[in-house]
Amino acid sequence: MTKLVFTFLLLAGLAAPALAGPAQDAQIASYLAAAKAADPAFAGFSAERGKAFFMADHTGGKPDTPSCTSCHTNDMTKPGQTRAGKAIDPMALSRAPDRYSDPAKVEKWFGRNCNSVLGRDCTPAEKGDVLTWLVSQ
Repeated sequence: MTKLVFTFLLLAGLAAPALAGPAQDAQIASYLAAAKAADPAFAGFSAERGKAFFMADHTGGKPDTPSCTSCHTNDMTKPGQTRAGKAIDPMALSRAPDRYSDPAKVEKWFGRNCNSVLGRDCTPAEKGDVLTWLVSQ
């Protein structure tokens, strides 16, 4: 099944770079299905859009977290730090190979962080773009 999902993504031109493993591919495929359900014209994820979204300052969330980089820094290979001072492991899959392999954890952290930064849940397209970029790092 995992090979089938990866093959589909590869043929569709939407697969993340080679750093992603079966668990990350499955997570991206899940977001793809949700994004297409929300918008049948959805054309696929973009690592460039994901990076731009992650690096941008947003409004609507908490004033002390206007951007994902507020805690995660702008270098995905380096550790970040929560506002409470707790260390955050690097976001780059190349530095943390097990990252993004547990769908429940991925959803938990997207839920918390999107609400903190945006004041709302991220869309499946936003999650897929960001995850596509992060697994390429």
